Amino acid sequence: MLFQSLHIIEPILKAVQEEGYTTPTPIQAQSIPIVLQGTDLLGCAQTGTGKTAAFAIPILQLLSANKINIHKKKIRSLIVTPTRELAIQIGESFNAYGRYTGLNNTVIFGGVNQHAQVNALRNGVDIVIATPGRLLDLMDQGHLTLRDVEIFVLDEADRMLDMGFIHDVKRLLAVLPKKRQSLFFSATMPPEIIKLASTILYNPSKVSVTPVSSTVDIIKQSIYFVDKGNKNALLVEILKDKNIKTALVFTRTKHGADKVVKILLRHNIKAEAIHGNKAQNARQRALNNFKDQTTRVLVATDIAARGIDVDDLEYVINYEIPNIPETYVHRIGRTGRAGAKGTALSFCDAEEKEYLRDIEKLIAKRISVIDDHPFPLLINNPVKAPKQQQGRGNSGHSRPKPDGNNSSRKWFGKPKTNRWR
Repeated sequence: MLFQSLHIIEPILKAVQEEGYTTPTPIQAQSIPIVLQGTDLLGCAQTGTGKTAAFAIPILQLLSANKINIHKKKIRSLIVTPTRELAIQIGESFNAYGRYTGLNNTVIFGGVNQHAQVNALRNGVDIVIATPGRLLDLMDQGHLTLRDVEIFVLDEADRMLDMGFIHDVKRLLAVLPKKRQSLFFSATMPPEIIKLASTILYNPSKVSVTPVSSTVDIIKQSIYFVDKGNKNALLVEILKDKNIKTALVFTRTKHGADKVVKILLRHNIKAEAIHGNKAQNARQRALNNFKDQTTRVLVATDIAARGIDVDDLEYVINYEIPNIPETYVHRIGRTGRAGAKGTALSFCDAEEKEYLRDIEKLIAKRISVIDDHPFPLLINNPVKAPKQQQGRGNSGHSRPKPDGNNSSRKWFGKPKTNRWR
């Protein structure tokens, strides 16, 4: 199937072709015709599947078709997304696909001075891409109204809930027009997401591609068993490989990301961190430096996991194993995009054993072990989950999770058939 077969109008088709697109991805091929019919859509798709184009292209076409309102410059479409990086990325996509439509957009997010955003709204925009907090703030100040919105998109809904934006979303729903087209995208569909979707959508069509439990087959996944105290040394050792032009490293905390950057800089490895404590201009500068390969290593927390879209990114390194298995899928989905090859390396210490087990259960595959490295985990002590995951006895002391075995199991040397489990 080619984009021409989706009945896309010539101005958008021309822009899409200039972007190098010829064949739509499954989410695009299924979603675009539905959205063009004016139907509400419930889409389940993880990052890296071409989801943004799946809603941006038909939205641009639908707005272009309404010549009556095209020059009124009222907000006709609203896309709400959880992070600043995602908002910027979506804005860039609308600029690219809509360059010949005469439609314009602006991106609204916090962490920066609101002056430029307010000026853009004052001049009039057709499409607003926003994070919830700043959007509501500007609404409360009277700088924008959503009464003319024709198409509403809630993107990355599960991440929105994870980040505590549910009340902000409900406030937005209360002021949006009842008569509108709504598109709802989420990488996972737990009960709370389905419940939220039912309050937003009317008789929606459903599209589901690349479920979160599957990882891109082309991504080569490997695990290193290593003591927590040796993770820095192992990371430096791996980055001695000059074939690793760039690498995206994930940590669990902001403080951890900054510590990893300091270690790498100490070893003359150009690295920058991107997380919620960084000012927006600093985050964008770090991301641009990484895309330009001025910075070799970008260290990120999970809040940025779905907002980093870098062409030809081959290496993702999980410095720490995430305690939510779906997060692992989203992290490694930063590589192996658009058919490119990718490599995902993960460092697993004794406390992260159960997290690894949960990940392998979710993706229904065993991750291969790299045991030939200078910093092997020599002893498998009884596993204790991190404090926030531990159970509590009556005494208030933390207790390790049961391991199905009352004794410690030792692991020396290089196992050939048995994994450290």
